[in-house]
Amino acid sequence: MKAVVLNDWGGVENFAIQDVPKPSIQPDQVLVQVKAFGVNPADFKTRTGSTPYSKNYTHPIILGWDIAGEVIEVGTEVTSFKPGDAVYGMVNFPEPGNAYAEYVASPAAHLALKPAQLTFEEAAAAPLAVLTAWQGLTEHGQLKAGEKVLIQAASGGVGHLAVQLAKALGAHVIGTASGKNEAFVRTLGTDEFIDYTTTNVETAVIDADLVFDTAGADTIFSSAKVLKPNGRLISIAYSAMDKVLAVRSDIHAERILVHTSGNDLAIINQLIADGKLKIEVNEVLPAEKIGDAHHRLESRRTTGKIVLTFE
Repeated sequence: MKAVVLNDWGGVENFAIQDVPKPSIQPDQVLVQVKAFGVNPADFKTRTGSTPYSKNYTHPIILGWDIAGEVIEVGTEVTSFKPGDAVYGMVNFPEPGNAYAEYVASPAAHLALKPAQLTFEEAAAAPLAVLTAWQGLTEHGQLKAGEKVLIQAASGGVGHLAVQLAKALGAHVIGTASGKNEAFVRTLGTDEFIDYTTTNVETAVIDADLVFDTAGADTIFSSAKVLKPNGRLISIAYSAMDKVLAVRSDIHAERILVHTSGNDLAIINQLIADGKLKIEVNEVLPAEKIGDAHHRLESRRTTGKIVLTFE
């Protein structure tokens, strides 16, 4: 099979399309013929060797976690899927997922049936980002109906999903992005939009119950300042929460790391079926353009998600 192989830490010049053996499966796994795979900021950070989970890899490696495709084979212990099922999921994160490949061996528990409403490309764009948003808002943020939530970087891969999920949970949603993305963010259902390039978030937002910050060091301290006492700050990009708590000792501040969950995806499937969640695919590229995909992600200027295929 073909796969995008990374032969050393560093730049995208270390990627190569190579023929590698098709994986075999364990009793609790399924073999998926990948129709599309997604890329995330975690991918390019792992490519450079700068993430804590980079140590899980030995070169040559196959990066990636997000896949959508068709089940080809099931392990002897698998009862939840059968050959021919269309599935999607985040495989093994943060352990190696080997998603940049034509075939992927995945634990059945890491997958869900692909919603009929989604193309394979849309499904491949979803798992890591939508699970991050869902778990950040619910499991960690404990968001309740009627609460005020600020979504920082609301037009991004995680942010655009967090806006929709927060609305589905009944929250009052404020989203930040640059002015050029205002129309897009408003279509997601925000109750208020803030152009961070022209407006000071600290004066525009008062007494938020929850801030879900997907931007990191550039926004984390303004995020802390807009919270009401005992408010919650959830970040996916900033780890030095002791510095944040030095500014606001009266809030809960936490950095989170997404975990794989086919069960969470099944809940999200219902929101998709009900028309409450749309996956925004910014671009679909051939696998040979993996370097371009990583560069676009690193620019932090994309809206929605980038997906690749071998076809």
